[in-house]
Order: sequence, then structure tokens, then C-alpha cells
Amino acid sequence: MADNPQKPAFDGDMAAYTALGGALFRASALTRGPWHPQQQHAGPPIALVSHALEAAAQAHGLHHLARLTANLLRPVPIADIEVRVQEDYVGRNAGHFAAIALADGKELIRATALFQREDEVGLPDGLPGHPLPLAPKTPDASPVQRFPFAHHEWGYPDLVETRMAQGRMFAGPSAVWFRMSHPLVMGQTPSPYQRVAVAADSGNGISAILDLSTHVFVNSDLTINLLRKPVGEWVCLDARTHLSSHGGGLAESALYDEQGLIGRATQSLFVRRR
Repeated sequence: MADNPQKPAFDGDMAAYTALGGALFRASALTRGPWHPQQQHAGPPIALVSHALEAAAQAHGLHHLARLTANLLRPVPIADIEVRVQEDYVGRNAGHFAAIALADGKELIRATALFQREDEVGLPDGLPGHPLPLAPKTPDASPVQRFPFAHHEWGYPDLVETRMAQGRMFAGPSAVWFRMSHPLVMGQTPSPYQRVAVAADSGNGISAILDLSTHVFVNSDLTINLLRKPVGEWVCLDARTHLSSHGGGLAESALYDEQGLIGRATQSLFVRRR
């Protein structure tokens, strides 16, 4: 990716994080979100937590991430992030793990994950809902669409390439394809699950139905459920937002790869007037 002449030169190779050794990672400007110039978009640090959880689960032969729930306790600064993982319970076919992400000793994200052992299971023909549905359009048939908060600084819109499969960003229900343009961790190829995590926290934004200038609608969590391992580089969020008149809301996204449905993501929203 060539440098945009309107942006400052990027310092070093381009990845969301650089491993510093042990459980410590240095965030780059590619993680910058839309809310504050020194804070990360939640997608990359949730993917970083997934990176650590996957390593712990794979040591037990558990390779399918069936569920990831991330509680967003504080804004995540663009700084050095430590990720600690613990095993809650590991059985024959499934394992439960927990992780926390910290900066300067403060907990930022607390996550739990369910991993399952993979095995081939033959399914009978004619099951309801099968074959699994496809995304509204393929990536090749979807026009390129940059995030509206892409500015003259490096940030999340430079970490991912986005294409509109349906609707319009930040204007109600919409479907958007995501592909990572740079690694999550320097020198490593992102796993399919990390690609999903980088994208899935954007469901609230791409399906927004309130005007950001008049209302705040923030998610404090993200849950991803996956029925199978994603395939390929592209992940599609077909997202919509539902609101109550009591300050609550729910953003939900059907998740797809190019072969079809892979799962769902949900976010609990806190809504208020500015």
C-alpha cells in the first residue's frame, strides 16, 4: 500500500501490533479508531486477545473458536498492550479460556472463549436452512467504500479494505465486506478468527440509524458465535441496529465468508442524547 501524500510517513513496517516478547504487544497507528486520536478501534485489540487465546487452545488440540465474548471495560490506548490468558476448563472435546488485555496495569478488555475439537461429520441431504445462505453479493461484485471517518492520519480504515455488498455505511442496515490490508501482528499471517474479530466490532457503526452528531450509541461488549472455521481473506458483516426508548439497543451481524454463513455477532448498546 503506497503512502497517502496527505498523511505523515508511516514509521516502520505496517502492522497493527509488534510483538515485544512475552505477552506484550506495541500498538501502531493502524489501530486508531474514530472516537479519539489516541484510542484504538475495538476490533484490533479484540483480535489480539483472540490471537493469544488461540495459541493457548491449540496447545490442547482445540482449533475451532466457537464463541468469543469481549467485555470492553475501558477505551484502549494506542500503547503497549499486555494480554494474559488462563485456562478455565479443558475437556476432551471443548475448552473454556479467559483473557484480559491491560495497559499500564489497567484492565481494558476481559474476554472468555469456547474452543472445540474439529472432526468431520457427514450431514444428511435436505436439512432445513441448508445449504447455508450466501452474503448479498460477492466481494468482486461489491464496490470499494472507505469508512467515512477515514482522515489524514493512519487508522483502522487503513488496516482494512471495505466493500459495500448492500445498503450504505452509517445509514441503516448494511452489508460490508472486510479484508485486512496489513498483518495483525508483525511477521505473522492473521488467522481466520482474527480476521473475523478485526471486522465484527464494526457492526454497530456500519448499521447506525441515529445521527452521531445528536446521539451517542456505544457498545460495551462483543460476542461472536461461529459455526465453522472461516475460509479465505474476506469477511462480510450483514448488520442492523435495534433500539429501545429506554437507552438500550442491540446491533447484530450475520457473518459470512465467500462460501456462505459462518456465524453471528452481537453488541449491547448504550444510547443517549448528546
